[in-house]
Amino acid sequence: MTDPSKTECEEGTDFTPKFNQDGLIPCIATSAKTGEVLMFAFMNKEALEKTIETREAWYWSRSRSTLWHKGATSGMVQKVIEMKVDCDQDCLWISVEIAGTEAACHTGYQSCFYRSVSIGNKNTILSFNKDQKVFDPKEIYDD
Repeated sequence: MTDPSKTECEEGTDFTPKFNQDGLIPCIATSAKTGEVLMFAFMNKEALEKTIETREAWYWSRSRSTLWHKGATSGMVQKVIEMKVDCDQDCLWISVEIAGTEAACHTGYQSCFYRSVSIGNKNTILSFNKDQKVFDPKEIYDD
């Protein structure tokens, strides 16, 4: 099978995701309720296929080199409401609903993006933009 032309890729109806040299495609997950960015992760071909088939988010854990069903340990499974692909089909965006606390981050915050980077000065520091955690990770995870 040949790669689709630029026009077919950008204007066509065939889903032909472009995985990087490591066989991964970036995926951004946002809350279907609020639109807030919850997390960023990668999917490999198997994770993408499982996500489409089960309507639940699956990712590839680069740190553990394994397939990862989001919420399998915590119970905070991400139910995929919608999946979009960017213009050149090398990045995915999923809109998800999460049971319970609506938390996506293993640290206990709702979003993995819970800190802001100070910009415009030489001493870059991080400031917390979320007041509190929505769950205690020690109660859920063994590590």
